[in-house]
Amino acid sequence: MEKQIVWQQGHIHYLTEGKGYSVVLLHGFLENIHIWDGFINFLKSGFKVIVIDLPGFGKTSVFHDNHKMSFMADAVKAVLDTENISQTVLVGHSMGGYVSLAFAKIYPKMLAGMVLFHSQAAGDNEEGKRNRSRTIEVVKRDHKDFISKFIPLLFAEENVNRFAKEIAHLREMSLQTQAQGVIAAIAGMRDREDGLKLLTKLTFPVFFVAGKQDSRIPVEKISKQMALPAHAEALLLDHTGHMGFVEAPGKIFPVLAGFLNRCFAEV
Repeated sequence: MEKQIVWQQGHIHYLTEGKGYSVVLLHGFLENIHIWDGFINFLKSGFKVIVIDLPGFGKTSVFHDNHKMSFMADAVKAVLDTENISQTVLVGHSMGGYVSLAFAKIYPKMLAGMVLFHSQAAGDNEEGKRNRSRTIEVVKRDHKDFISKFIPLLFAEENVNRFAKEIAHLREMSLQTQAQGVIAAIAGMRDREDGLKLLTKLTFPVFFVAGKQDSRIPVEKISKQMALPAHAEALLLDHTGHMGFVEAPGKIFPVLAGFLNRCFAEV
């Protein structure tokens, strides 16, 4: 069911399906709720699945010039409050993982678990921050050209031709994003806090999903972080880049369902 709430001089668009324990799916940069369509169909028979258009994406408003990850986390909290949900598992893809970490810092007692889906906890170094700022200038000049060139880079090089149809669909979906939303997200990611220390303090299970051919977040970087949480699980995918739910869904779905069931078995 599609829903919308008024929030902070704007609105948040989201979708709910199924019944049971709550699972919240948070999309990545340039994506929207429809990136999770396959996951919704798989999970809705056993869980209440909530997918949210994060600020600046899909049908949710652009609120500010800089959508900090903590601000996006507060938007997620507003949806959970509306749905009367006191505990959930967050599944965050890429930028959605950054939002999940921000949520975990602010509202840790609301989480039974967290999935960092092609995402990681370290903040940008100075070079990374400069690159984000340069990207903002590129987006200001021609955000549609930036999006068109960016999408194929999310896939393992060996998969670009194989998933040409899916890449075209993702590009079409991403091109609907306003330049202001793209810029606000880049600024928010640039300015996000380092979350490595946070990982060591989390009391709930953390599940890492990483692609061995991910050019955006190298698997070596994520592997070092897997040792930090008290309870960590991981799925490392060969022949996979940054888009595992497109490149290797059959491997991800059953493992993710098992993790979710284990999280809620402790509730």
